[in-house]
Amino acid sequence: MYTLIVETSTNLPNDVRRAIVKAKEQENAGTTAALALGTISKNISMADYNVSPICQDTGMPTFEIKVPVGANQIEMKKAIHEAIDKATKNGKLRPNSVDSLTGENSGNNLGPGTPIIHFEQWEKDEIDVRLILKGGGCENKNIQYSLPAEIEGLGRAGRDLDGIRKCILHSVYQAQGQGCSAGFIGVGIGGDRISSYSLAKEQLFRSVDDVNVNENLRKLEEYVMEHANQLGIGTMGFGGEATLLGCKIGALNRLPASFFVSIAYNCWAFRRLGVTLDSTTGEIKEWQYKDGDKIDFSQDKSEVTTQGKKGREVVLQAPVTEEQIRDLKVGDVVILNGTIHTGRDAIHHHLVEHDAPIDLNGQVIYHCGPVMLKDENGEWHVKAAGPTTSIREEPYQGDVMKKFGIRAVIGKGGMGPKTLKALQEHGGVYLNAIGGAAQYYADCIKKVEGVDLLEFGIPEAMWHLRVEGFAAIVTMDSHGNSLHADVDKTSLEKLSQFKEKVFK
Repeated sequence: MYTLIVETSTNLPNDVRRAIVKAKEQENAGTTAALALGTISKNISMADYNVSPICQDTGMPTFEIKVPVGANQIEMKKAIHEAIDKATKNGKLRPNSVDSLTGENSGNNLGPGTPIIHFEQWEKDEIDVRLILKGGGCENKNIQYSLPAEIEGLGRAGRDLDGIRKCILHSVYQAQGQGCSAGFIGVGIGGDRISSYSLAKEQLFRSVDDVNVNENLRKLEEYVMEHANQLGIGTMGFGGEATLLGCKIGALNRLPASFFVSIAYNCWAFRRLGVTLDSTTGEIKEWQYKDGDKIDFSQDKSEVTTQGKKGREVVLQAPVTEEQIRDLKVGDVVILNGTIHTGRDAIHHHLVEHDAPIDLNGQVIYHCGPVMLKDENGEWHVKAAGPTTSIREEPYQGDVMKKFGIRAVIGKGGMGPKTLKALQEHGGVYLNAIGGAAQYYADCIKKVEGVDLLEFGIPEAMWHLRVEGFAAIVTMDSHGNSLHADVDKTSLEKLSQFKEKVFK
């Protein structure tokens, strides 16, 4: 189980690698989306080499296990818990299990409901274990519809294949770049509210390359793949050709009064693997999702470059001035040097009501919950450090920036009108880093200079990090411009073109 966890966290499955290569081939060279895909490719290669988490958000470990009749599931659960604890201590998983009432982090990824383990008996004399690590950013973009309904941009959706089609297309639209697009979706039709969502997640265990045995669902999957990629949302929501990398759909019977359509959205860092085990020894007999050629991204000679883009490349040394920030415009690539400070949900909530532990005037806040390890000398080291979804901080961000004089915020997926207004009034900028690129950005961090508020847990503490060559793209500037608002508007217009009934 420990080997399965480490492989799933650090080694992207072959079918997912092939889907990313296909997206790169379809993208227009010299665009921001192409830059993002190049960064993603480099990050996958670095995770392979370092045997470190592809993304710092190692998600909710979810196991689907088929066992022979009479197998001791209690002992298996104990073994999984031991493996989870070990993987967390070794920096292969980030401590992600948080008490919902107190906010206390268990520190070892164990606690009520963590990890999720589903057992099912079968009559084979072997054990089949599938594991998915689905991060919180893409989990937050899951969505459930109850039909009939009025769907934004698409009008009325009825209780038929065409109504389901509208739900699925809208689910891709509403995710924008906040779910680390280009993504994968699993769709569950029917059931009740719980079983519908469960079926949607089960679809994510299907191979990207498989073909649905249900003819109606096969046609629907093909339709969604073609038309979702016409929305122009693109990688990271920057606009572009690749918005969706996979779509798998399943259906259950339902009650006459209910008709649910549930979508489980997964980011490009689609971490799921499986093993077949000898039921006597527990040894691995076979790996799942490793069939076909493995794409070695270290052999990709294409460079992560900003050449050919509309914006400039601007090098900034933190702390930064208002004058420097006012000079930046959407599309510019900023190369940051100096010290930046992490701050996620707990930090922003804290800063609204308390003083900051350090002087934040002119400083840069990074929406990031890194994977950290302490060495034998008591020094902290960064193992993974990509951006988290920024929209969660929308209620706080503008007020916190003004209160403390913060000039720049780094995150992913963009922020809303309240933050955009504050950037104008205060003289601030939003920098979009590439979601999931945890190894790429960890490599830019040269030293951990300290930490405050560690009582919030490792992901939520304020880490002070000295960086060199940290690249991010200006997507919201101090002049009222927002790439995210622009892409949302244009993709909604494109979505509305699919109103007409397709499936009779």
